[in-house]
Amino acid sequence: MYQEERLKKILEYLNCSNNLSVHEICKMFDISRDTARRDIVKLVEEGTVMRTHGGITLPGLINTIRDYRQRLEAHSEEKRKISEKALMYIKDNEHYFFDVSTTVSYLAKELNKNVTVFTHSLDNIEILSENKAVTVHCIGGCLNKENRFFFDIDCKSSLNGIHFDAAFIGAAAITEDGIYYANHEDAFIKQISAKQSDKVILLADFEKYGKTAYYKGLDWDQIDVIITDCVPPSLYVDIIKSNNIELIIIE
Repeated sequence: MYQEERLKKILEYLNCSNNLSVHEICKMFDISRDTARRDIVKLVEEGTVMRTHGGITLPGLINTIRDYRQRLEAHSEEKRKISEKALMYIKDNEHYFFDVSTTVSYLAKELNKNVTVFTHSLDNIEILSENKAVTVHCIGGCLNKENRFFFDIDCKSSLNGIHFDAAFIGAAAITEDGIYYANHEDAFIKQISAKQSDKVILLADFEKYGKTAYYKGLDWDQIDVIITDCVPPSLYVDIIKSNNIELIIIE
């Protein structure tokens, strides 16, 4: 197949799926990674696609997620109140997953129980290292310096043998289709942790509704509780009700 034919099919696929990895392009056309990269360079030069981590997307799907430190400062009072409300789900001697979310980092600061916490968040590890009541396990690997989380390709096998009483998870974007994130690896860890948990508790402020990000971490039917700072838009209230999710609005 000539390059022009491949480029046309790549754009047709993107119109349906929004993003495409180098690996998927290689598999789709049975070509080498070098050939796939040349195709990507051509499309980028023409301005028809944009590069992402590990692949490409259409220009309309631009990730507007701010970096970690900026997000930490945004809506800090609301995040603190959300984390305080989340404490009601934490009991002594239980095991929990703490997400890399900035809101969950506030929960780490508020934690006041004798518990065991598993996390891939550098900040959660730093915060909880000062808490003598908490046993901390790092889901290790390579450090994503921008968003401050660890990831290892073998994390699935290590997490599969762990049962969590609850997983506390944040959100980059909340859509009709589910909960999305900026990093594929981060979303992957959330997917595994949610499956290993008796209860999945989403901590998310109002601004996350209707945003856009690249990678789905959770479907609506995986969520048990949402703690947020304002009543969500009516569309999302209907989705929450239809999935029997407990909705908690902070005062």
